[in-house]
Amino acid sequence: MKAAVLVRKGDPAKAFEIREVPTPKIKESEVLIKVEGFGLNFADVMARQGLYADAPPMPSILGYDVTGLVTEVAPDVTHLKVGDRVTAMTRFGGYAEYVAAMAMGTAKIADSVPVGEATALTTQYCTAYYAAAEVINLHEGDRVLIHSAAGGVGTALLQYAKYKNCEIFATAGSEAKVKFLTESGVHHAINYSTTDFEKEVFRLTNGQGVDVIFDAVGGSSVKKGFRSLAPGGRIVCYGASGISDKNIFGKISTLLGFGFYHPLQFMTSSKAIIGVNMLRIADNKPTTLKRCLDNVVKLYEQGVFKPVVGKVYPISQLGEAHSFLESRRSSGKITVTW
Repeated sequence: MKAAVLVRKGDPAKAFEIREVPTPKIKESEVLIKVEGFGLNFADVMARQGLYADAPPMPSILGYDVTGLVTEVAPDVTHLKVGDRVTAMTRFGGYAEYVAAMAMGTAKIADSVPVGEATALTTQYCTAYYAAAEVINLHEGDRVLIHSAAGGVGTALLQYAKYKNCEIFATAGSEAKVKFLTESGVHHAINYSTTDFEKEVFRLTNGQGVDVIFDAVGGSSVKKGFRSLAPGGRIVCYGASGISDKNIFGKISTLLGFGFYHPLQFMTSSKAIIGVNMLRIADNKPTTLKRCLDNVVKLYEQGVFKPVVGKVYPISQLGEAHSFLESRRSSGKITVTW
């Protein structure tokens, strides 16, 4: 089979080579999928830059989510069969014509679901659902701040917060994205490139702060967010995109920017910082992953979740797709098809 193999760090135009590699052999509790399309996630960008600790050593095949047809099923898998069209979370290996995926992270979808929407449902929408429904359990009236809200996970969080009738604050880095957020139902869209979100949050809440923050940026964004929380507030961190485009000194500065905390701070202020890594959940709590994915598909079928597709690229333009995602100009899910 063919696969897009990461062979060098840096420039996306030179980082990948299309190579012939062996088709994966499935193990217990896995299915083999003929890939129709695979999604890009910001973790892919960080892996290409050598900044993602979980990434396999080069040469390697990246990819966390795919859409395609099941071609083989392990004997212990009962909820899927050969011929099913599915969306699946993958433990790398998604940038290929075939991939072995854990059955617990695979769900059947209708043939009518566009490939871009289907690929968004696993990594990005499962991350959002796990963070908002399982880790936090949003309630009606909660004040929720979503950073990078025009991205894949951010869009999913926005839609879930809207479904739960929360008051939604959201940040983006351009006026075009601010407009997109406002049109998507955000009550308070903030352009972080021109406005200090911490000051704006306090202005909009009359000094009270927000109840929940979802942060994919990291660095000083987390420290400022902690100050922006009302008593009982929580920050969920699920990324650190703020370090991706900096030199070594900028990276160190960003890491230090997170701040230093002591449990006493959390107790006295009744605030919390929570980390989410869906690879860890998939590896150690597969039943939790399946529950999240099943609920994501149900909410998609009910029209609650409506993935925004930023762009669909052919495999010949994989480097351009990476560049587009890295530029932060994209909104929604970026997908690549074979």
